[in-house]
Amino acid sequence: MTTVSDVMTRNVRSMRATDTLAAAAQAMEALNVGVIPVCEGNQLLGMVTDRDIVVRGVAQGLDSTTATLSDVMSANVRTVREDDNVDEVLQSMADNQIRRMPVVDAQGGLIGILSIGDIAVKDPGNETDVAASLGDISSPAKPDRA
Repeated sequence: MTTVSDVMTRNVRSMRATDTLAAAAQAMEALNVGVIPVCEGNQLLGMVTDRDIVVRGVAQGLDSTTATLSDVMSANVRTVREDDNVDEVLQSMADNQIRRMPVVDAQGGLIGILSIGDIAVKDPGNETDVAASLGDISSPAKPDRA
């Protein structure tokens, strides 16, 4: 059984809820990532994606140099533990259309991130499941036309 600990990315860069959208975008560019955990100390508060910055920030006219991550981040994110079974996590990712999940310890402290890419690269025996899950994750949602 492959566990999250076997394939997760450790030593993940996080930011504070009071950091600006511009600072997060610059960090994403420097790290070549599309998501950054938002923490208070090591306690996970939420996640911010490049899409959050654009759709919740820029599209709503927020000033990226003064608006903070707390203005656009997703709170109450789904998390996994490092001893969770990768096959079960992969199914949860597919069911919930999630590409990345923060890995937390028993106290909710951030210890890493698990992405579908981590599973694909570091657990090659899971190719069929990864492909199926990516298809489910990528299925278009109905647009909100309200």
